[in-house]
Amino acid sequence: MGAWQSLPEELPPEVRHFVEQLRRLKDTTGLSLAALGARTAYSKSSWHRYLNAGQPPPRQAVLALSRIAGEDPARMSVRWELAIQAWPRPANLPERPAGAEEYEDDPTLPWWEEPPSAPRGPHRMLLAAVLLLLGLVLVTVVGAVVLG
Repeated sequence: MGAWQSLPEELPPEVRHFVEQLRRLKDTTGLSLAALGARTAYSKSSWHRYLNAGQPPPRQAVLALSRIAGEDPARMSVRWELAIQAWPRPANLPERPAGAEEYEDDPTLPWWEEPPSAPRGPHRMLLAAVLLLLGLVLVTVVGAVVLG
């Protein structure tokens, strides 16, 4: 494996330790970043950012790497929690909003963005089903009145 670039000096100790552990796991796999990207749902460039502390990884990325490396995913999940709490937030982004924890496992959402306000998952499907049923009842009633 190639030598890692040095981590920024201003990183909190929890973040530094976490990224060093991620690097250790990546080295344990013997995979290149491209190969790691092919084995997970995260691109080569995403792994580059995660392993150089440019961006915090989603929990699912950490769990995927842990499984590939044969590491206990629960242990790395705890390290991830500590690192995320200490991770420096860019000055131009708001603090993590209340309720964001509900969406922290969604690998498509950065942890610093507000959770969506629209209903998600089963709630959205239930709303669509109710609206569809109301439309069907309306069409049936209008059809019965018109056709007599």
